[in-house]
Amino acid sequence: MALATPIKVILGSIAFGIFWILAVFPAVPFLPIGRTAGSLLGAMLMVIFRVISPDEAYAAIDLPILGLLFGTMVVSVFLERADMFKHLGKLLSWKSRGGKDLLFRVCLVSAFSSALFTNDTVCVVLTEFILKIARQNDMPPQPFLLALASSANIGSAATPIGNPQNLVIAVQSGISFGMFLKGLFGAMIVGVLVNACILLGYFWKVLSVEKKDVEVASTVPSEVVADDEVISHRFSPATMSHFTSLGSQELEAAVEAVMQSNSVSASLGGVGDLSFRSRRYNSEGEIQTASPDSKEARTDGAVRPSIVSVEVTASKRFVRSLSSRQREVLRDDLSISEKEIIGERWKRICWKVSVYLVTLGMLVALLMGLNMSWTALTAALVLVVIDFKDARPCLEKVSYSLLIFFCGMFITVDGFNKTGIPSALWDLVEPYSKINNAGGVALFSVVVLILSNIASNVPTVLLLGARVAASAAEISPAEEVRAWLILAWVSTVAGNLSLLGSAANLIVCEQARRAQFFGYNLSFFSHLRFGVPSTLVVTTVGLLLVTSS
Repeated sequence: MALATPIKVILGSIAFGIFWILAVFPAVPFLPIGRTAGSLLGAMLMVIFRVISPDEAYAAIDLPILGLLFGTMVVSVFLERADMFKHLGKLLSWKSRGGKDLLFRVCLVSAFSSALFTNDTVCVVLTEFILKIARQNDMPPQPFLLALASSANIGSAATPIGNPQNLVIAVQSGISFGMFLKGLFGAMIVGVLVNACILLGYFWKVLSVEKKDVEVASTVPSEVVADDEVISHRFSPATMSHFTSLGSQELEAAVEAVMQSNSVSASLGGVGDLSFRSRRYNSEGEIQTASPDSKEARTDGAVRPSIVSVEVTASKRFVRSLSSRQREVLRDDLSISEKEIIGERWKRICWKVSVYLVTLGMLVALLMGLNMSWTALTAALVLVVIDFKDARPCLEKVSYSLLIFFCGMFITVDGFNKTGIPSALWDLVEPYSKINNAGGVALFSVVVLILSNIASNVPTVLLLGARVAASAAEISPAEEVRAWLILAWVSTVAGNLSLLGSAANLIVCEQARRAQFFGYNLSFFSHLRFGVPSTLVVTTVGLLLVTSS
């Protein structure tokens, strides 16, 4: 593709430069509008400057990627409600030997998950969870966020469904799933291990720092749970969910709450006097149910034993004051409550199983090669339907600003490609980038690394894929397949070079920054300091394995 007119090249470069600056520095003093507005500004300038037409701008928006991202966000919300993160926390924390071991586990889990669920999906699901792990283990979140993003990118290189550019390569090249996996799985495994070693070396001192407060460390739970879960499951003597397998004291301790219900009041009669007695005990004995935020009444989410003991004693006196008929009616009511609680628990279990089965079905459909976007959207809508509730609370958790950011980025990158600058760069190096010699592979890899970080990896694959394959096919059919695999490996690992290198990096950055209560800002330069050496080393090691296969 030849260069566009000089005015279009200049204006397109200006629009892309504005987008790039605002994406890297979302709070620059002269225009602190953020990444999302910056991407829209870049897209609008591409249209205003007539680098692309409005119709071309709409066509540049990759709806399948947006659909996949939206669908996986919704699925992740339901997986969180179904306690998947708690179970995953048990897996990562099981017999953990400290920060280094935890970092290594994050690398493996994110890499293998990305090969099956796509790197964007894994980053959407695990970012906030990784922040919770870091906080509960009193460790800085930066090493674990970098481990998540970088390992997710490397792991996604192993399969055609691991990321969007691999899907494009698989469709254009006709390479089967098995051949793709055979050619890149070994490079992925070695790349993840090398990346983990670089992370450990880079953050060795930080991960070696032990907790100073031993008492606090001993109270950290072994499983990762969300804050709202901790609050909602704190023990209270008047919580009906603790009636199963109760002894006599616990039964009497629950009477006070039961007597406040209208159904029991109507059955027993004279309940106004009984309720008055209950309130009198609270007044004279200074018995109070601990509030979730009460420091005196609660330690690590539990009511102090002394308060529980006093309430049990007061409830025991109250039960003894009842007549035999009133006690019988009360026990019948408690039995009904137990049955209702057991029924609710079974409903909850069945709902969780349904969520996991739908998610597993989505994974199987993706492995079968069905359309990723529609598969994710179908799974999301199935979960909404079987939840049988208003979907607004779940849909409100979707990061719509991130979806808008990608829309603007697609338009801006497409406009930059239409200037002809990326194509002109390839025309200069193509004669020297033959993959049948080491020098050609090295030069081709450098070009892909640069373009993937400037114009994004998906446009790079769309721009170079067919031309690289045609050049390699002149040598042999085997070299053509190898060229596609090299392009898949380099364009994917190139995403680790900078924060803008892949959508997974941006997802981790934005999700971490917006995380409630414990957000963290992963800056461009903090990522770049690790990304450059990791990308160069992992890319080189993987190329040695791919070219020798």
